[in-house]
Amino acid sequence: SPSSLLHWTRRMIEIRKQNPAFGLGSYTELPSSNPAVLAFLREAPLSKEGGDDLVLCVNNFARFAQPTELDLREFAGRHPVELFGGVRFPAIGELPYLLTLGGHGFYWFRLTRVASRIGRRL
Repeated sequence: SPSSLLHWTRRMIEIRKQNPAFGLGSYTELPSSNPAVLAFLREAPLSKEGGDDLVLCVNNFARFAQPTELDLREFAGRHPVELFGGVRFPAIGELPYLLTLGGHGFYWFRLTRVASRIGRRL
């Protein structure tokens, strides 16, 4: 059943295997404007092809929905892509990045570079 705990757990394991940053990556905690929200980055070493594996994890430890603002200016121009559904969120800019998480909710994002019009990555 797609809604079973077993299916969800298998999906979580599959996503972790697809993202080396979870197992081999560095851990960097990010300041959050909300003390109930923990945000951190996991970054794997560069691959042979020169690509990076950068994952942003945002976790709400409160029972109720919580907003947070994260300073992600260092990654301006990248798009957070949610790892479970593949949904692309708005690009990161110079302003604090606003997220709202449901009670005990979390996001796992890959911070992807966007191809420019002439075909190279920014």
